[in-house]
Amino acid sequence: MIYPKVVALYPGETAGCIIKNQNKLKSMDGLHVSMRVMALDVGDKKIGIAVSDSMRLTAQGRTTLRRTDVLSDIEKLRQLVEENEVYEIIVGRPLHMDGRESIQSQKIARFAEQLGKALKTPITYRDERLTSFAAEQYLEEMGLNWRKRREQVDKIAAMIILQDYLDSLPKANPTANE
Repeated sequence: MIYPKVVALYPGETAGCIIKNQNKLKSMDGLHVSMRVMALDVGDKKIGIAVSDSMRLTAQGRTTLRRTDVLSDIEKLRQLVEENEVYEIIVGRPLHMDGRESIQSQKIARFAEQLGKALKTPITYRDERLTSFAAEQYLEEMGLNWRKRREQVDKIAAMIILQDYLDSLPKANPTANE
């Protein structure tokens, strides 16, 4: 038997909870809710964005956000969160190769904390070591020139972060009796 986990939509919220049972979301009144996960590859100049499908199986790239200031960045991300019915945000955490936190990861953590508070959306960190390198390699293999690769690399890195997260989620087993 798989026991459902009760999670609040927003940190600290108890009323209006939803039941999260593997890949199915069900509201307290029994209606199914389709909600997505968003991943961010946050840099100083740009934010790569990817959003899952409603079944939380695949990562789909979205536009790359050119950063201006924190409040504007958060507002643009708020619009994407609302448009895509996002209930959780995965933020890539750039660690050193030995696993130590970097100066960049500290900056990203401060931004992610502000984002989570402003949007009242849970933030989960995900190791992003070598995702930009993997994205660059993928785009090079596709035959894109360096200008085209530079335009796409952040979005592809966000897709890699998100797909890695989605692949780590427990999968529903349709043949299992609950």
